[in-house]
Parts: sequence; C-alpha cells; structure tokens
Amino acid sequence: MNGPAPINDRRLRFDSFAEDNLFTKKPRLPAMGWNSWNAFGSGNTEELTKAMVLKLKELELDKLGFKYVVLDDGCYHPERVNGHLQADNIKFPSGFKAMADFVHENGLKFGMYNDIGTRLCSGAGVGIYGFEKTDCEDYIKWDIDFIKVDNCYYMWDNATFADPENAKYSYAPNIKRIEVDGITYDAEDAEITGTRAEIIDGYATYIGTFDGTAPDHSPVGLRSSELVFQIRSDEDKKTDIKITYASGASEGVGQWLQVAVGENIFYDALLAPTESPEAFTISPAIPIDLSKGINKIRIMNHRRQENTLHSYAEIRHELENAGDRDIVFSICEWGKTQPQNWGHKAGDSWRILNDITFQVGSDGDHGTAAWEGDYTTAITSQYNKAVIMDEFAGLGKGWNDPDMLVIGMDGIDETMCRSHMAMWCMLNSPLMLGLDLRRVTKGDSLYNIIANKDLIALNQDALGVQAKRIFTTYNCAEPDKEYIRDNNRIDILAKPLANGDIALGFFNLSKERKADDPAVSVETILNATGAKTAGKELFANAKEYRIKDLFTQEEYTSGSREFKAGILEACDCKVIRITPLS
Repeated sequence: MNGPAPINDRRLRFDSFAEDNLFTKKPRLPAMGWNSWNAFGSGNTEELTKAMVLKLKELELDKLGFKYVVLDDGCYHPERVNGHLQADNIKFPSGFKAMADFVHENGLKFGMYNDIGTRLCSGAGVGIYGFEKTDCEDYIKWDIDFIKVDNCYYMWDNATFADPENAKYSYAPNIKRIEVDGITYDAEDAEITGTRAEIIDGYATYIGTFDGTAPDHSPVGLRSSELVFQIRSDEDKKTDIKITYASGASEGVGQWLQVAVGENIFYDALLAPTESPEAFTISPAIPIDLSKGINKIRIMNHRRQENTLHSYAEIRHELENAGDRDIVFSICEWGKTQPQNWGHKAGDSWRILNDITFQVGSDGDHGTAAWEGDYTTAITSQYNKAVIMDEFAGLGKGWNDPDMLVIGMDGIDETMCRSHMAMWCMLNSPLMLGLDLRRVTKGDSLYNIIANKDLIALNQDALGVQAKRIFTTYNCAEPDKEYIRDNNRIDILAKPLANGDIALGFFNLSKERKADDPAVSVETILNATGAKTAGKELFANAKEYRIKDLFTQEEYTSGSREFKAGILEACDCKVIRITPLS
C-alpha cells in the first residue's frame, strides 16, 4: 500500500465499524465549562486561564455545572521536545501539571487540546498522529479530565491544511464495469445506494462519503454511496472479480477501493493509479466467494469514516491504557466524515460543522460572531443542522456539538445571546463558555443569560433527550428531518424531561418581528416525542397544566391543550416548561 504507514494497519473493517461501541462508556450528560479559543484564540496564557478559573468561582458558575476549564490551540511549545509535548514556556511557564493542579485546587476540572493530524490547526508541529501512546501517557500524568481533538493536517483525508491529494484515500476510483466469472456488468446496470454517487458518461463517480464540514448537505439519511451489483450464482464457489476503473486524487474520485460480497470484504486497498480519472484500465483479478443464489457485490469506499474513527479510537484506547482517569473525549472533526454515524463509538460528543466563528478574540478584544451567515460561522447555521440530529444523540451515545457558545462576542445582541443559550440547552449541546469572564458581573445581562438555572436544567436533565423540532412555519412535510436554511420562520421544539414535564421552545429565526403565533397541541407534542416522553399517559390525560416561562419566571395554570408563544420579536424565543397536573 502506498502512502503513510497505517497505525495498527488501520483496518477497522465493517465488523468493528458496525459495533455499537468500541469502548465501554458511562452515560454522561453534556459537558459544561469554559474554553479559551473564542475568548483568546492562540493568545491564551497561564495568567488569563487562572483569571478565568477565579471568575468561574466568584460568579459561582461552577455550582451551576460549569466545571471544565479547557486550554485550546496555542498553548504548546511549537515543536516536540525529546518526542514529548511541552507547554509554551512564555505563555505557560509553570507547565501543564501546575495548571491542572491550580484548576483542581479550585474544585474544577482541567481540559486540553490536540489534533489527529501531524500538526495543530495553528500550525504547531505537535499533532498526535504517530504519538498517541506517548501523548496520552503525558496527558494522564498531567491529570487531564477533558480532551478536545481537532482534525487539521490529517494524513488520511483532505482535511483542513492537509494535502488535497489525500482525497485518494476518501473516494473509490471511477467505475465503468465489473467482470465476474467472465461475465461483464456495466455500472449503469447497478444500484447506487445513498445520495452521493452518480453515473456520468457511462461510469459511476463520487463513490464515497459526503464531506459534511459545510452546511450544504443534510445529516439525515445515508450519507455514503456504494455501487451494488446483484449477481446470481448456481452454487457456492470461489471466483474472482475484475474492475474497470480510472483513479484520481481529488474530491469525488480517489484510488482506494473496497470490494465486498454482502458483509464480507475481499479487497480494501489502493489500486494502481491511472493516467487520469477518465483513463480506464482493468484491475488485477480479486478473489471473492459467491454463495448459491443472489449475491450483492458492493463496490465502495468507506475509508473517510473508518480511518477517522480509527484515529479517534486510537487516542481513546491509549488514554484508557495510560491510566484510570474519567476523561471527557470531545471529537472535533467538524462533521466532515458524518460523525453522527460513528462518534458514539469513541467519543462523548462530536462537532457537527466547522467553527461557529473564525473571528475570535484576544485579551481586550471580544471577537465577533453572527446570528446568520452563508457558511458555518453563525448561530443559526449551526442550529439549522443540529435541530434535525436528535435521533443521533442520547445518554450512552453522546451529543451533537454545534460548537462553543459565542455569548458575549461582538456582532450579536442580548436577544440573540438569549436565544442562542436556549437553543443549545434544548439541543443538549455541550455548554462551553467562550467569553472573557472578567467582563461578567453577577446580575448583569451576560450573567443572567449564562446562569439561567432553568435553561441549564433542560440541558442537564437526567432523561438525556435532545429536543425534537415538532413544527415549523416553513412549508415542509417532516419538520424533524428536513434541513432548512431559510431563516424566515418560527420553529417549535419539544424536549421530554425526566419528571414527566415537557419543555417547549418557540424560536424566531428571522431578523424580523413575527406575529404568526403558531400553536401546538398536547397530541402533536406526544405524537412527535413518542416513547421518549416519561409519564406519557399523565401528560396526555391531565386536566390542567402548570406553565413556567423560563426567562420571565412567570408561572400560571391552564386548562388549554394548546400552547402558544404569542408575538416574537426578531431573533427572539420563548421557552416554557409544562407540568401536567393530575
């Protein structure tokens, strides 16, 4: 095989990939804490981090669950020292163990950052690739409680800052036909599964997995494509298959081929390169087994997912081997390889898109965020994808992560910040503060948003169910599945809670005042949330409901079986907690 040497042969194969979990994970609610990136970017320091620790304590945010203090990119010495990671001796002169001790002495938990590639996203040459065992042993010595692992400079995909030609690992070659037992079958006669591949000029292309980094493609449904031939055999036998292919090394056409009959893989490697993606040649004969009857021959490439999962699983494995610490593992590969399908096998959460903002702050500069935008760098861009991903998340699985909170950054007003917090709490997203906490005073507007106990209680509810979108004013047939980018709408989300209550969130995504006043009934709520609702019968048959507005704190009792928000101002929301009364 060409290219960089695989770690542990990098062959998870489908039998391992299909397992529910590769590790024994305890059920864990979304992590809460503070991360240095949005506030300070690569300019974070020991002094600033200590100041944040002390402000978490002073504001008593730790008592609300904000426990993890995470050093993001920019904290390491830019090169390894004797093969080991080392703190930047100017930014963190006391070292990471001393930093961890300070955090722990204040009753908080300590987190760090790395990357599955050869470098960090900042360019520092200290990525974990090839150093998994060494680095994880050092992390255990430093007493970390949390690790965020990014996806730059990755050797096995065309990730950010990686060689674009790494796409040769991520896609199958273009396929024109196959030959089995001397009989030829054209690509046009095969079935294409998923929504990725297509037939162009008589050959199949884009056989692989959608790049999910940008907000252009739905996470719901089969995000990988295969070319599937139905081949009849009169008996059980050994034979071979030849593939007419043309390879490349760019988005959509690669060099790595997987050939399976049913679930049994018979080939999983790079084919010899061709002169161009249109210069077709015939592969060497590949031995396969056929069974009597109809055989499903699958031409495919799932390496984009399998290699990435392997790299994250390798880190998880080495952390567990190195010590007995309870460590939250935050997978940060930006949704590139559709981690909603595999993240639960190794991690506790998985990022669903690229960063929510690229305009991070520094000491004295708040950084800039946005309510909406064409790319990922906006609150609603992240929300619009996360809101239809509820079926991928849960206790024992893990959590969809639409990135860190941008509350307190420039570019978004108080109303937007309030709705942002409510969205992330309803969606069971990790709640990682990203502002300079020295700007916050108990009782001020920023504090009242991030310290809203009732909203946090939704995020940390023991039932661990992400809210489901049960209604939207946008015209669509399946509000819980359709990926909607048009923000001229109101969404209604329902979140079942452990004590039998249900939280409803009404969100105006538009930058205009909305007087639509949509309503949802008890029946609509229960039909959508189904078996996930605790005490469903009590909620269905209650004569009255106690309703609490989680922002105004107003409480009242109603006999109505419909719930409304009233007029919603631009970018505003209303979140209520509904308790059935027997």
